[in-house]
Amino acid sequence: MVEIKVRSRALVVLAALALLLAACGGDEADTTTTAAPATTAAPATTAAPATTAAPTTMAPPPEGDAVQGGLLYDKWWTVLGMEDPSGDSPIWARQTTNERSGTDTWRCKECHGWDYAGAQGAYGSGSHFTGFPGILGAQDKDPADVIAQISGQVDPDHDFSVLGDDAIADLAAFITTQLEDYSPYIDADTKAAVGGDTAAGESLYANTCAGCHGADGTALNFGDADDPEYVGTIAADNPWEFFHKVRFGQPGTPMPSAIALGWSIDDVLDVLAYAQTLPAE
Repeated sequence: MVEIKVRSRALVVLAALALLLAACGGDEADTTTTAAPATTAAPATTAAPATTAAPTTMAPPPEGDAVQGGLLYDKWWTVLGMEDPSGDSPIWARQTTNERSGTDTWRCKECHGWDYAGAQGAYGSGSHFTGFPGILGAQDKDPADVIAQISGQVDPDHDFSVLGDDAIADLAAFITTQLEDYSPYIDADTKAAVGGDTAAGESLYANTCAGCHGADGTALNFGDADDPEYVGTIAADNPWEFFHKVRFGQPGTPMPSAIALGWSIDDVLDVLAYAQTLPAE
């Protein structure tokens, strides 16, 4: 009897343990540690390509002032406050028809004309004839090429490097941006303005020019008592010069530039038409 009871109790204990283990085993977390994957070595770094040196480039020419360039074209040493050039320009020896000498031979206009057409324009005959070409064809050139021509890099006899880099850039800007063919506005035979509005010119003249030149254009005499030269004189005798000076001004004076004032070519033509009605003597 005793043996049977002991076995019974043992069976009960075993059953209880089995139930307990079953209950606990369902919720027990798997504590097995999964090994981390082997670390893959980073690929070797590719060396950066050698740096290629930037190609050497020429500095662009300085941007010039075209209105200042127009004044320089007239008489550069006055504009720059320099002493008058002495002797003849080296290139002057290539012509024999224009008998002027000294400072006149250094003026751009003396070779290329007030109309910028040189031997093909108003200076194609008469005492100003040199045979030198005009510069109207230079309007489409690269400013750097024009600078090279002015400074004597192309032709050593045409060396105006004495002006300095800034002034040469101004001249190049004038040549490449502000040259005008005046032939449609001036009758080559009579020198009369073609198509100008005299009334409009009178109004522009009264508001801008009369203060210095006088209502009739005789307040300033560019000549002398025996051979006077007034606004009307220049307008009648040399309308190409009139066009240039109205557009750019007179070197060494406070005369304003029509370009700076915002005048169009037609405005200048109108003033020319009116000025040709003013006294020439």
